[in-house]
Formats: sequence, structure tokens, C-alpha cells
Amino acid sequence: QVQLVESGGGVVQPGGSLRLSCLASGRTFSLVAMGWFRQAPGLEREFVSAINRIYESTYYADSVKGRFTISVDNAKDTVYLQMNSLKPEDTATYYCAASRNGNYYSAPAYEYWGQGTQVAVSS
Repeated sequence: QVQLVESGGGVVQPGGSLRLSCLASGRTFSLVAMGWFRQAPGLEREFVSAINRIYESTYYADSVKGRFTISVDNAKDTVYLQMNSLKPEDTATYYCAASRNGNYYSAPAYEYWGQGTQVAVSS
């Protein structure tokens, strides 16, 4: 019903920036929440940020507030995550997710997931 494709990951030094993109296709009109989660090897998947696709209200994990910015371009069916002042602790696989409901913080609430894009922050 919905397909999500992430792009924009890469390797950067601490303090650097990356912008992740997530292109949605299919029945995107049904979506309410678009979110970003990340998972490091051996650790649980954690919430990073989310946005309400209609009202564009935004939500952030405390660990990324002031450094990351989420935005959505509904005309392009794309959600972005601008990541600035990157730290080694940000190293993870980043996943785009979409949901028909507004439970933003919980991974199980999201019905659709992308394949993930790798972000590595290393000096």
C-alpha cells in the first residue's frame, strides 16, 4: 500500500551535517505521521523525530533537539531529516516510518518502514 525509500546516509566527521530523505509512494493520502527511527548494532530501535503530515507539528527525542530538524514536502511526498552537529553517538541505521495514526513515539505504531540508510560519524 505504501512504500518508503530512504537516501542521504553516509560517513561524516563529528560536527558535520547530513540530510536524509524519505520518498513515499502508493496510498500516501492515508498517512498521518511520518517518523525517523535509528538502530545501532545490538541495540533497540529508538525514536528520533516525527512530523504530522497534515499540520506539520514536529516531535524530537531529547538527544537530538537543537541539532536535527524534520520537515515534510507533501507535494513531493517526501520527508526530510536535516542533521547538524553530528556526534559519534548518532551512528546508526536510520529508518523512515509512516503511520495512519498519531502515536508518534512508538515504533510498533508505524505500519510502513523503509529499508534504512546508514549514518556513520567518526573521527
